[in-house]
Amino acid sequence: MAQRDDQHPHLDEEEEGFDPGPRELWPRILWIIVITLMISGAQSILLAVAALQVLIMIANKGQPNEELGDFGSMVGAWVAKAARYQSAASDQKPWPWTPMGS
Repeated sequence: MAQRDDQHPHLDEEEEGFDPGPRELWPRILWIIVITLMISGAQSILLAVAALQVLIMIANKGQPNEELGDFGSMVGAWVAKAARYQSAASDQKPWPWTPMGS
């Protein structure tokens, strides 16, 4: 049985109209994966901050630690910036590629 040419194109031949996309796409995909892992670490940090803040509030009759609250807000803002990069709402990568708070 003879094989038709259009059934199994050779792997080393380029298909007409094939466009792998812009070169910037593949590095962005890599950075999205890296940032996903960093967000996972940030979530663990926020959990630790929340647990510590609860202990501090128990010890201080309901008064939270302001510095710890500010740190938690900073981590939350970083996660938001990372999410904007991941969802392509922004081309600006979060810290450590840009200064914290920018």
